[in-house]
Amino acid sequence: MKPQEIEDLSFKIIDAEAGPHSFGPTEWPVVRRMIHTSADFDYMKTIRFHPQAVQAGIAAIQSGCRIFTDTRMASVGIRKKEIQAFGGEVICLMTDEAVASAALARGTTRAVAAVDMAADRITGSIYVVGNAPTALLRLMDLVREKKAVPALIIGLPVGFVNAAESKADLLTLDLPFITNTGRKGGSNLAAAVVNALAIMANENG
Repeated sequence: MKPQEIEDLSFKIIDAEAGPHSFGPTEWPVVRRMIHTSADFDYMKTIRFHPQAVQAGIAAIQSGCRIFTDTRMASVGIRKKEIQAFGGEVICLMTDEAVASAALARGTTRAVAAVDMAADRITGSIYVVGNAPTALLRLMDLVREKKAVPALIIGLPVGFVNAAESKADLLTLDLPFITNTGRKGGSNLAAAVVNALAIMANENG
């Protein structure tokens, strides 16, 4: 089977096994691609959308926004063709030497230092967190301090320390977000969310 045939069949299987659900026509493509990436139907129960999240993400991509990621894995997993079609770019600062130096000097994680380094460019962007709760927590600090206003936050950090807690905090933010409850998440899932939005942006562009 060709790659597209495999993907199409996978989506048919997911649609059949998912059964009836309450997701809208723009939310289901996001959830379905997360399930496709993880083979985990639990995301149907745990995903959380801000009411304006999907439309905000699509509009940001169509405007040629920057997309920041907290890991190289997420950056690599994002489909660049659909993003670049609108003049957008995907940026990961985690391997930047200045980020490493700032993290060492301040005694913080690289993820926090990367958020700080991007602070003056975050407004209007999509910020994608698939690994580091510290990145999500710092990003929310900037938002609450009115130092940054991202168009959309995709918050899917994974792990045992502050992953669930940071996502619970994101749910209280008055700003478009896509997240989930609990410890599960990951860079591959975060990239999948961006890809679902990018595909819809191109279909509706």
